[in-house]
Amino acid sequence: MRRRCFFQAGMATIGTVLLAGCDEPAPQGASTNQGGSWVMPDEGEPHKRTWMAFGASERIWGRRLLPQVRRDLATVAVTIARFEPVSMLVRAEETDLARSLIGAANVELIAAPIDDLWIRDTGPVFVKGADSWGGVDFNFNGWGGKQDHRRDAKVAEFVAGRAGVPTVHTDLVLEGGGIEVDGQGTAIITESCVLNDNRNPGRTKPAVEAELGRVLGVQKVIWLPGIAGHDITDGHTDFYARFAGPGVVVAGLDTDPKSFDYDVTRRHLDLLHAATDAHDRPLRVEVIEGPSTVREKFENDDFAAGYINFYVCNGAVIGPEFGDHDADTAAKATLERLFPGRQVVQINIDAIAAGGGGIHCTTQQEPAR
Repeated sequence: MRRRCFFQAGMATIGTVLLAGCDEPAPQGASTNQGGSWVMPDEGEPHKRTWMAFGASERIWGRRLLPQVRRDLATVAVTIARFEPVSMLVRAEETDLARSLIGAANVELIAAPIDDLWIRDTGPVFVKGADSWGGVDFNFNGWGGKQDHRRDAKVAEFVAGRAGVPTVHTDLVLEGGGIEVDGQGTAIITESCVLNDNRNPGRTKPAVEAELGRVLGVQKVIWLPGIAGHDITDGHTDFYARFAGPGVVVAGLDTDPKSFDYDVTRRHLDLLHAATDAHDRPLRVEVIEGPSTVREKFENDDFAAGYINFYVCNGAVIGPEFGDHDADTAAKATLERLFPGRQVVQINIDAIAAGGGGIHCTTQQEPAR
């Protein structure tokens, strides 16, 4: 079957009128860490909360998908809220709608001006210093100018301010979905995204690595080629390979010879099998194949039918299921083996997948302090 990663978005035109209740400025605290470089914790470390954005709009998602994608966002939020608090950005005029879908779950709604729902990419990357915390603003530019992002470009600083941490500034342009870390100095990044001229023209690998060392504590980067131009993200890491712990990587394998990801996922596996982490440990690579079939209702060419875009929260791993019993069951079994002691919960996110994304894309963890 055809599989795609993320949606092929048109150039949306979003109004610039600020919403009522959204004029609280984020604090401009110092972004330097007096104790040395910052470190991005592994996603599996304890969380204070998860951030989300109830940001779907008809202009971007269309009339058919919009109602269900909102319900899917509510499902993700309510599921995570079973395990940790959730703070969700929402347009002021949609607060009642969001609350009607979410109910009385452990979800805080915060009025904010937003363009879309992908807070993994628009939100801050939380980092720890020797004696402080910060939120890195990676200068979201609409995945290389592919979508209007005037409001989403301000989400990182807004969320950092609401979380009570200073914004850590950098001149790198990338998205949270484009980088995966183990919390011990190793990162996996796709060249197709971070070295793309639509984000960081002229940047070399050593220059990127040096800056990531400063703002994320990265000591070694495992570069995967990815593939540019086929999806809005230019091949984000979090649909290809994820850390399941120090020295352990779970990677996706596309089994459809007609898919543009068929060859590149095999190349990624070769590179990961040959790689070592920042402490010279060879990687243990686990593979999860995508489903052979998905439910027909929302299936399209951009449907993101893969299991790698899971989210790790306190005591649980939240992943998708696509109605392919054998593949869903196999994916759950692998995640249960890789994350002992955590409950693996699979949910239906078909409308989000039809828009090209997954659960990880809709979330951003704030580590416990």
